[in-house]
Amino acid sequence: ACFRLLCSLLLPALFLSGILCICLVVLLWGIRLWIQRKKQLSSAGRDGKQPLLVAFFHPYCNAGGGGERVLWCAIRTLQKKYKNVTCVVYTGDRDATGEEIVEGAFRRFNIKLIHPVKFVFLKRRYLVEASLYPHFTLLGQSLGSVFLGWEALLKCVPDIYIDSMGYAFTLPLFKYLGGCRVGCYVHYPTISTDMLSVVRNQDTRFNNAAFITNSPFFSKFKLVYYYFFAFMYGLVGSCSDVVMVNSSWTLNHILALWRSGACTSVVYPPCDVQTFLDIPLEVEKSTSEYSIVSVGQFRPEKDHPLQIRAFAKLLKEKRVGQEPSLKLILIGGCRNQQDEERVNNLKCLCEELGVSNDVMFRINIPFEELKRHLAEATIGLHTMWNEHFGIGVVECMAAGTVILAHNSGGPKLDIVVAYEGHITGFLAENEDSYAETMAYILSLTPEKRLEIRENARRSVHRFSDQHFEETFLLSVELLFK
Repeated sequence: ACFRLLCSLLLPALFLSGILCICLVVLLWGIRLWIQRKKQLSSAGRDGKQPLLVAFFHPYCNAGGGGERVLWCAIRTLQKKYKNVTCVVYTGDRDATGEEIVEGAFRRFNIKLIHPVKFVFLKRRYLVEASLYPHFTLLGQSLGSVFLGWEALLKCVPDIYIDSMGYAFTLPLFKYLGGCRVGCYVHYPTISTDMLSVVRNQDTRFNNAAFITNSPFFSKFKLVYYYFFAFMYGLVGSCSDVVMVNSSWTLNHILALWRSGACTSVVYPPCDVQTFLDIPLEVEKSTSEYSIVSVGQFRPEKDHPLQIRAFAKLLKEKRVGQEPSLKLILIGGCRNQQDEERVNNLKCLCEELGVSNDVMFRINIPFEELKRHLAEATIGLHTMWNEHFGIGVVECMAAGTVILAHNSGGPKLDIVVAYEGHITGFLAENEDSYAETMAYILSLTPEKRLEIRENARRSVHRFSDQHFEETFLLSVELLFK
């Protein structure tokens, strides 16, 4: 009787599930056909007579960070190589015109595009804002990116789609519904095996609150959630036809999660090293003040509080009356009100530690001013744990500062490494080691610092615009076949 009851319930359920699956497949196929029809009516083809549309998904293209430099260099590279390509940028920067965005790219990065770019302005960028999802942020932002990607797809159906900002959940949307060839440039995995280990070991970090680390139940729940998200992330990422990653650290994580080694390659981000290499490198003249410069967007993961605390510790341990005096200059971009609030909190921390007069904040500054600060600096400071690459680190080394970066991620594996057997910079991990290493660097003779700076400069040619162009074109070639 029980078996008969089970069959009477199970068979209709299976039948209904089958019908629903068929309906879903038919619906998705219908949407794909409708989108393809829309594409044929509105644009391009692949017959060589019409431009090939290459779209970059970059909702914050006007932010002014390292990711944006990759975007504009990639566009300029394609414009140089392919004559029949029209580049499109999906952006949510509706507070600026296309002309202002392009002008901003030139002003901040010294990048001049060869041909005009088409901008598709998206109304629903708020769907990928972290503030909208106080809990389950990764999942919320990823689902939000699908809706934002849908808006982008309806407004413009490209031939080739490249996610250049890390929204992997948009890849299957453009591949299977848009019928596009898809690629991506991964700056930082949305989730990584390191993030899983942080939760598993109950470590408190900016993305793992204390109330979770203090509770075995919440930690286990978050670990299950992270494993589920990692599985989904791997699933959508494996849809990509071409995967480019910015460092060895990112490569290791993407290979572990996406399992797409055949189409994955390291493409170091383009750093404007030549501009910084033009700065004359000389033995430091006697000076009454040394400056320590940090370059990076004001985001929580950049860990600016660590820089301020380490600097305060350095000043505290400095002997009274010791010359020269020291100044910390924090240079970075503010994308929104949250970043501005973060800067205000950092200023409050400076007051609390009594170093307000010794710390300068330079926000959204022009490229020439950035160059001047780096030319005058003695130490370049970088504190992000597991920085995916670190364009700011490369710029500091090219400009002739003695770099002090975090002993993890891209700086550890790719950048601050020995070059031809010679030291190129220093690494540290916590407040004490940063303060001690800064004190050590300042204690070196000017001649010894010059030797380290020269080694660093020789090592950064592998991160030049030219090297990026060559490796980027080799990677995306498959998308144009």
